[in-house]
Amino acid sequence: MKKKLLSVLLAAGMMASLLVGCTAGGSGNKKVGVAMPTKDLQRWNQDGANMESQLKAAGYDVDLQYASNDINTQVTQIENMITSGCDVLVIASIDGDSLGTVLEQAKQKNIPVIAYDRLIMNSDAVTYYATFDNYMVGTKQGQYIEEQLGLKEGKGPYNMEIFTGDPGDNNARFFYGGAMDVLNPYIENGQIVVPSGQIDFDTVATANWASDAAQSRMEAIISSNYANGTQLDAVLCSNDSTAFGVTNALVANYTGAYPIITGQDCDIANVKNMLAGKQSMSIFKDTRTLASKTVEMVDAILKGTKAPVNDEETYNNGVKVVPSYLCEPVFADVNNYEELLIKSGYYKAEDLQ
Repeated sequence: MKKKLLSVLLAAGMMASLLVGCTAGGSGNKKVGVAMPTKDLQRWNQDGANMESQLKAAGYDVDLQYASNDINTQVTQIENMITSGCDVLVIASIDGDSLGTVLEQAKQKNIPVIAYDRLIMNSDAVTYYATFDNYMVGTKQGQYIEEQLGLKEGKGPYNMEIFTGDPGDNNARFFYGGAMDVLNPYIENGQIVVPSGQIDFDTVATANWASDAAQSRMEAIISSNYANGTQLDAVLCSNDSTAFGVTNALVANYTGAYPIITGQDCDIANVKNMLAGKQSMSIFKDTRTLASKTVEMVDAILKGTKAPVNDEETYNNGVKVVPSYLCEPVFADVNNYEELLIKSGYYKAEDLQ
């Protein structure tokens, strides 16, 4: 009798242990794969860290991988996430057209995919898209130049050069499009002149958003168009890494009055340049907000409900219109950076010294 009772108690104990193990963390130990493009840019480190901490706080296991801007590496990492049993994939792609084959594997296993801040193109396996309003990013950059130069008041002509991002990143076209929709009318009426003649997207794109590539191109532009004392009034840079390269070229090679320079991401080095008068503004995209919204999407998916979206019309990836959530960007400059970046806790004051 005692032996039988002991067996019953042991069995009950084992069952209780199994039940505890299944419900730990409140998520049933669901696993989320997070694929980031590179650690070379500050913003992706912040995105990855914010995503990982918030997903873990929500009770999920996280497989966070960085691909060193190598497409094959990212494909392999995603394949491993699929085979290791990830329940959802969150992917910031290196090249939006490079993931069709591997995402077909995810689709076959019914693994939902959230494209994170970079739309994944030509794949029906993309379930949702979480990003900032990328067209608005460019619009704000263009409007900043418009306001600072007094273009609405008819001032000019002014000389401007243009730097956007990687041609494989669909966002770059939205940034460029938003800015150029503001500035093109002034180019057409002669208030803005582009002395290099480099205006179309393919010509002004910067592979991998690389600072050294932007610096090299800016150095060539200065040598060919501004070495004779021609004044450069503005440089439209789609993000901070391109702006950083442009700034390096200007500091070393340009002797005229310093131009307006736009940027995006509020990287520490660029905020320091902003405070030193070497960059005029940067679009602030609070990665904590984007990570939080993405965690909401993951949570909804894994609970079998519809994820929060606020745009079901804009982002066509060539196969389907991807339901999206667009966070709103704001711009930071020397007048408001403390409120946006320090008081919000995004940075500490000493980070910018």
